[in-house]
Amino acid sequence: MVTRRASAAAVTGFAILAASVAAVLGRVAPVYGDLRAAATAQLGAVSAPAAGEIDTPQARLGRALFWDARLSANGQVSCASCHAPADWGSDSQPKSIDARGRPTERQSMSVFHSMDAPAGLRWLADRASGAAQAEASITGSMGFAKRDDIVPALERHGYRPLFRATFPEQAAPISPANYAAALQAYQATLRTPAPFDRWLAGDDGAMSERQVRGLRRFVETGCAGCHGGLLFGGRSMQRFGIAGDYWEHTGSRDVDPGLMQRTRQKQDQFVFRVPSLRNVAKTSPYFHDGSVPELRDAARVMARMQLGEDLGDQALDELVAFLEALTGRVPDHYTRPAKS
Repeated sequence: MVTRRASAAAVTGFAILAASVAAVLGRVAPVYGDLRAAATAQLGAVSAPAAGEIDTPQARLGRALFWDARLSANGQVSCASCHAPADWGSDSQPKSIDARGRPTERQSMSVFHSMDAPAGLRWLADRASGAAQAEASITGSMGFAKRDDIVPALERHGYRPLFRATFPEQAAPISPANYAAALQAYQATLRTPAPFDRWLAGDDGAMSERQVRGLRRFVETGCAGCHGGLLFGGRSMQRFGIAGDYWEHTGSRDVDPGLMQRTRQKQDQFVFRVPSLRNVAKTSPYFHDGSVPELRDAARVMARMQLGEDLGDQALDELVAFLEALTGRVPDHYTRPAKS
């Protein structure tokens, strides 16, 4: 179950966190050790998947499914359609187009690291796992009327031998649940270690001095209060617009009620899942509606709306420089598999 902090509590928490971290870092400002200690405690590093993870039967099957546009109602949309390699597993459009030819409800979050999120998936955290998301997508982005409609599509395109080999203990291996389990196994391997992770492990040259200053600002300003943990976010739900109405700063065309759409509770209005910031420099446009195309503007909006801070040019430049240090390499196996 995800947790949600009230606006006043969030602001207070940010202030306490920033003050305590600033006190620690201020004692020996030039020394990386203190900053590393604070970053390790609040953030943390990720590692690339082992070869064995990538090459499991379920992950191999999931990779084939992920890239196969034939497995949609119109035969033209795959999982990769909304999660492009050129966009680091996200989509450069404010909203993707599904197999019914309609725009998705919200901007596509990156699939990279998504299986490691502990607070649920999508902007409303309304999918408990990658498998739950994949199974629901059959009647969502894939455009089928019923989840079982994926079974004849898989049969028609020759997947029976692969499912039988992957789930040998089952009498009927082709099922929506197994389709979803395989996709989850593949997506769990999509991790992208970045320069920040090398720096955190002790490689001083992995980040520039400007990026290190940006990390210090990230911690001291309070950004890590919500964007903490290994994924720099993805752990909680938060109201978008603690210090005012978000659409006045993002230029959003429509006002999204957020979690209230699902719960019908007033306190959930404008509450969204805090997104991961890993690879954020490559996943424009930003926010649930893709309303802000530039990372620098997104950082400015977040500081103003969530922390009540009007950051100057130097602070914004340093923050953006640090966020660029969260960009990893697109995994080599994030491609359509060669036909066997």
